[in-house]
Amino acid sequence: MAVFAMQVRVLFFGVLKDLTGCSSDSLDLPEHATLRDLLAHYQQKIPRLKPIAASLAMSINQEYAPPESRLKSGDEVALLPPVSGGSGKAKSVTEVAGHSRYAAIGDQAIDTQAVLAKVKQPDDGAAVVFEGVVRNHTRGRRTLYLDYEAYAEMALKQMELLAQQALAKFPIRDVAIVHRLGRLQIGESSVAIAVASAHRTAAFEACRWLIDSLKCSVPIWKKEYFEDGAVWADGEPFPPEIVGDKGSHSGKPASK
Repeated sequence: MAVFAMQVRVLFFGVLKDLTGCSSDSLDLPEHATLRDLLAHYQQKIPRLKPIAASLAMSINQEYAPPESRLKSGDEVALLPPVSGGSGKAKSVTEVAGHSRYAAIGDQAIDTQAVLAKVKQPDDGAAVVFEGVVRNHTRGRRTLYLDYEAYAEMALKQMELLAQQALAKFPIRDVAIVHRLGRLQIGESSVAIAVASAHRTAAFEACRWLIDSLKCSVPIWKKEYFEDGAVWADGEPFPPEIVGDKGSHSGKPASK
């Protein structure tokens, strides 16, 4: 009989909440259990997870982690489907909203001009803004509205990290990233990115890199609502270094 040496908290987001029927779970695990063991437990418990398991990312205490990572008692583990949309209400948006040096996330309407003003200075030769806007259709279906959900604390950390990477990767002076959560109507902005630099080429390249990277690595999901139903948006695949290898597991049992 296995001896359960630790308990971890497991979070589910996006389509995983529909599949599991919950937004969080407490799981007892044996000593030296890994993320791979945890995922194997939920695949056995909920067979509908198996077809999408290879596309999931996992995190420990708000940091992406590979499947072989060992767990310890009290860890907060998240199972993360491919990102870019969501609607759960396990935590209110205002409880998890926040901001850091370069990034902000919350449920307030985005003031794009204020985002631009935050970064633009008299000595800049270029300021580039990207604004993601809710459109009125998706794949031939009329969209009514969107709901955005995030693992907000982790999303803010990842957005801040992307901003810092952009500043190191491109010859730019400053950057700001803002993402909105909650219900968005047609025409409202879901994300705004502003980049300031001495020259336009660097600003354009950095802005494009930031939105492309955000769409495949920041844990934010959306649910699209149509006249005839609602679906979780197909997410961008995680980069291989985030998803990792989810091959065979140890077979150690776990218990709720």
